[in-house]
Amino acid sequence: MAYRILLSGGGTGGHLVPALNLAAALRRAAPDVQVVLVGARRGIEADVLPDSGWPYRLLPLEPLYRSRPLRNWRLLTSAPAVLGGLSRVFSELRPQLVVGTGGYASGPAVAWGVARGVTTAIQEQNAMPGLVTRALAPRVDQIHLGYPEARARIRPGAGTEVFELGNPVAVGPVTQTFDWPEGRVVLAFGGSQGARAVNELLLEGLARISEWPADVTLVWVAGPANQDSVAARVREAPGPVRIRVVPFIPELGGQLDRVSLAVCRSGAMTCAELSAAGVPAILVPLPSSAGDHQRFNAVAMVSAGAALMREENSVTGAELWSDVLALLDDASRLSQMASASRERGRPDAADRIATELIGLAARTGERADV
Repeated sequence: MAYRILLSGGGTGGHLVPALNLAAALRRAAPDVQVVLVGARRGIEADVLPDSGWPYRLLPLEPLYRSRPLRNWRLLTSAPAVLGGLSRVFSELRPQLVVGTGGYASGPAVAWGVARGVTTAIQEQNAMPGLVTRALAPRVDQIHLGYPEARARIRPGAGTEVFELGNPVAVGPVTQTFDWPEGRVVLAFGGSQGARAVNELLLEGLARISEWPADVTLVWVAGPANQDSVAARVREAPGPVRIRVVPFIPELGGQLDRVSLAVCRSGAMTCAELSAAGVPAILVPLPSSAGDHQRFNAVAMVSAGAALMREENSVTGAELWSDVLALLDDASRLSQMASASRERGRPDAADRIATELIGLAARTGERADV
């Protein structure tokens, strides 16, 4: 049976990447599956999906500004085009299943499916569920949680199945291998575009370092927009730290086994990839993340013993470097954190979620045939 599944999610990479990883896993589980991805014209998916190889539709979806409600006028003006676009997508695909991966790009499609009696599911990445998940949890057929801590923060319906299978990281060999340095590697990164505040913290404390382990190199993913300025300031602060500044590392999640320690944000997919590889981390949550979800993710990792957390607004660069050096000098603690991270890891999450989604679609097809 050729299953027809609509995957909606995007706006940011944290919601688009799970959708793409689930699409690939659905294809592995059912090679003849028909998948269409739905996202926002203003989201990152507008740049990514045209080269993804997947059928897609981009709609004029707008985010909800909870702290600046006057900006939400765009929701009203874009509503007719969004509703018309959803009507066309559903008429063309006639999906047996609608899956949302969160963010403002997923809510309307899942809500449209619920309203029309289409089987629906949500994949929630964060320890603190997003607004879409919390609002639609009582109405959908399945919820897949990336963090078990999220279960206590949703109210599913009486017939809603809830799974705690982890976040769907990419599987399989990488196609673009990075030239990692010899010895131990500390990786500093802030997502696909880098994190300027994390860069500034590290630069702030760099000149104060007097000693550095002889076998350790810092690979600093500064982001394409920040690489030149970070590299220039690194050159101006000569010292013992061996540093390689790069704009980005393609397919980073599949190469983290070369990393001994990470310094990074605590986005859900970042944490999932770190755990899948068993990498301990010093997490600096993004203070402006929606619903403070990055802090909740970091707290969950710290509680598991897999990470340290440092708040951007209170930590200094010197303290951040001190944490790095202390962990590098404590092999036993670093090993314990790596083990704790690995225990949280779910490298097979995408395939396990896909199996449940295909099963849900199959049950929907059986009901339709009766």
